[in-house]
Amino acid sequence: MSTKLEHNADATRYEIYLDGTLAGYADYAERVDGDAKVRDIQHTMTFPEFRGRGVAAQVVEYALNDARAEGFSIIPTCWYVEKYIGEHPEYADLVA
Repeated sequence: MSTKLEHNADATRYEIYLDGTLAGYADYAERVDGDAKVRDIQHTMTFPEFRGRGVAAQVVEYALNDARAEGFSIIPTCWYVEKYIGEHPEYADLVA
């Protein structure tokens, strides 16, 4: 099974594709105020037929790594993102 992760900036979300089919996403709102750059990850969705495969974890990890690379801090409004960061303390420094 092939996995493709991408940042769909036009839709303000991170997407994960399994074998070419959209399997889930994490959407966000972005705010840039001077040097302060924040992405509020508001919702994570895994489509029912792809649940139980770690899809949400993969897309959240990708989103957090991308935010770090782009100099953004994170507001984990989505409960799953908050839980993920709690279980992966290497991302705690991203929380705004």
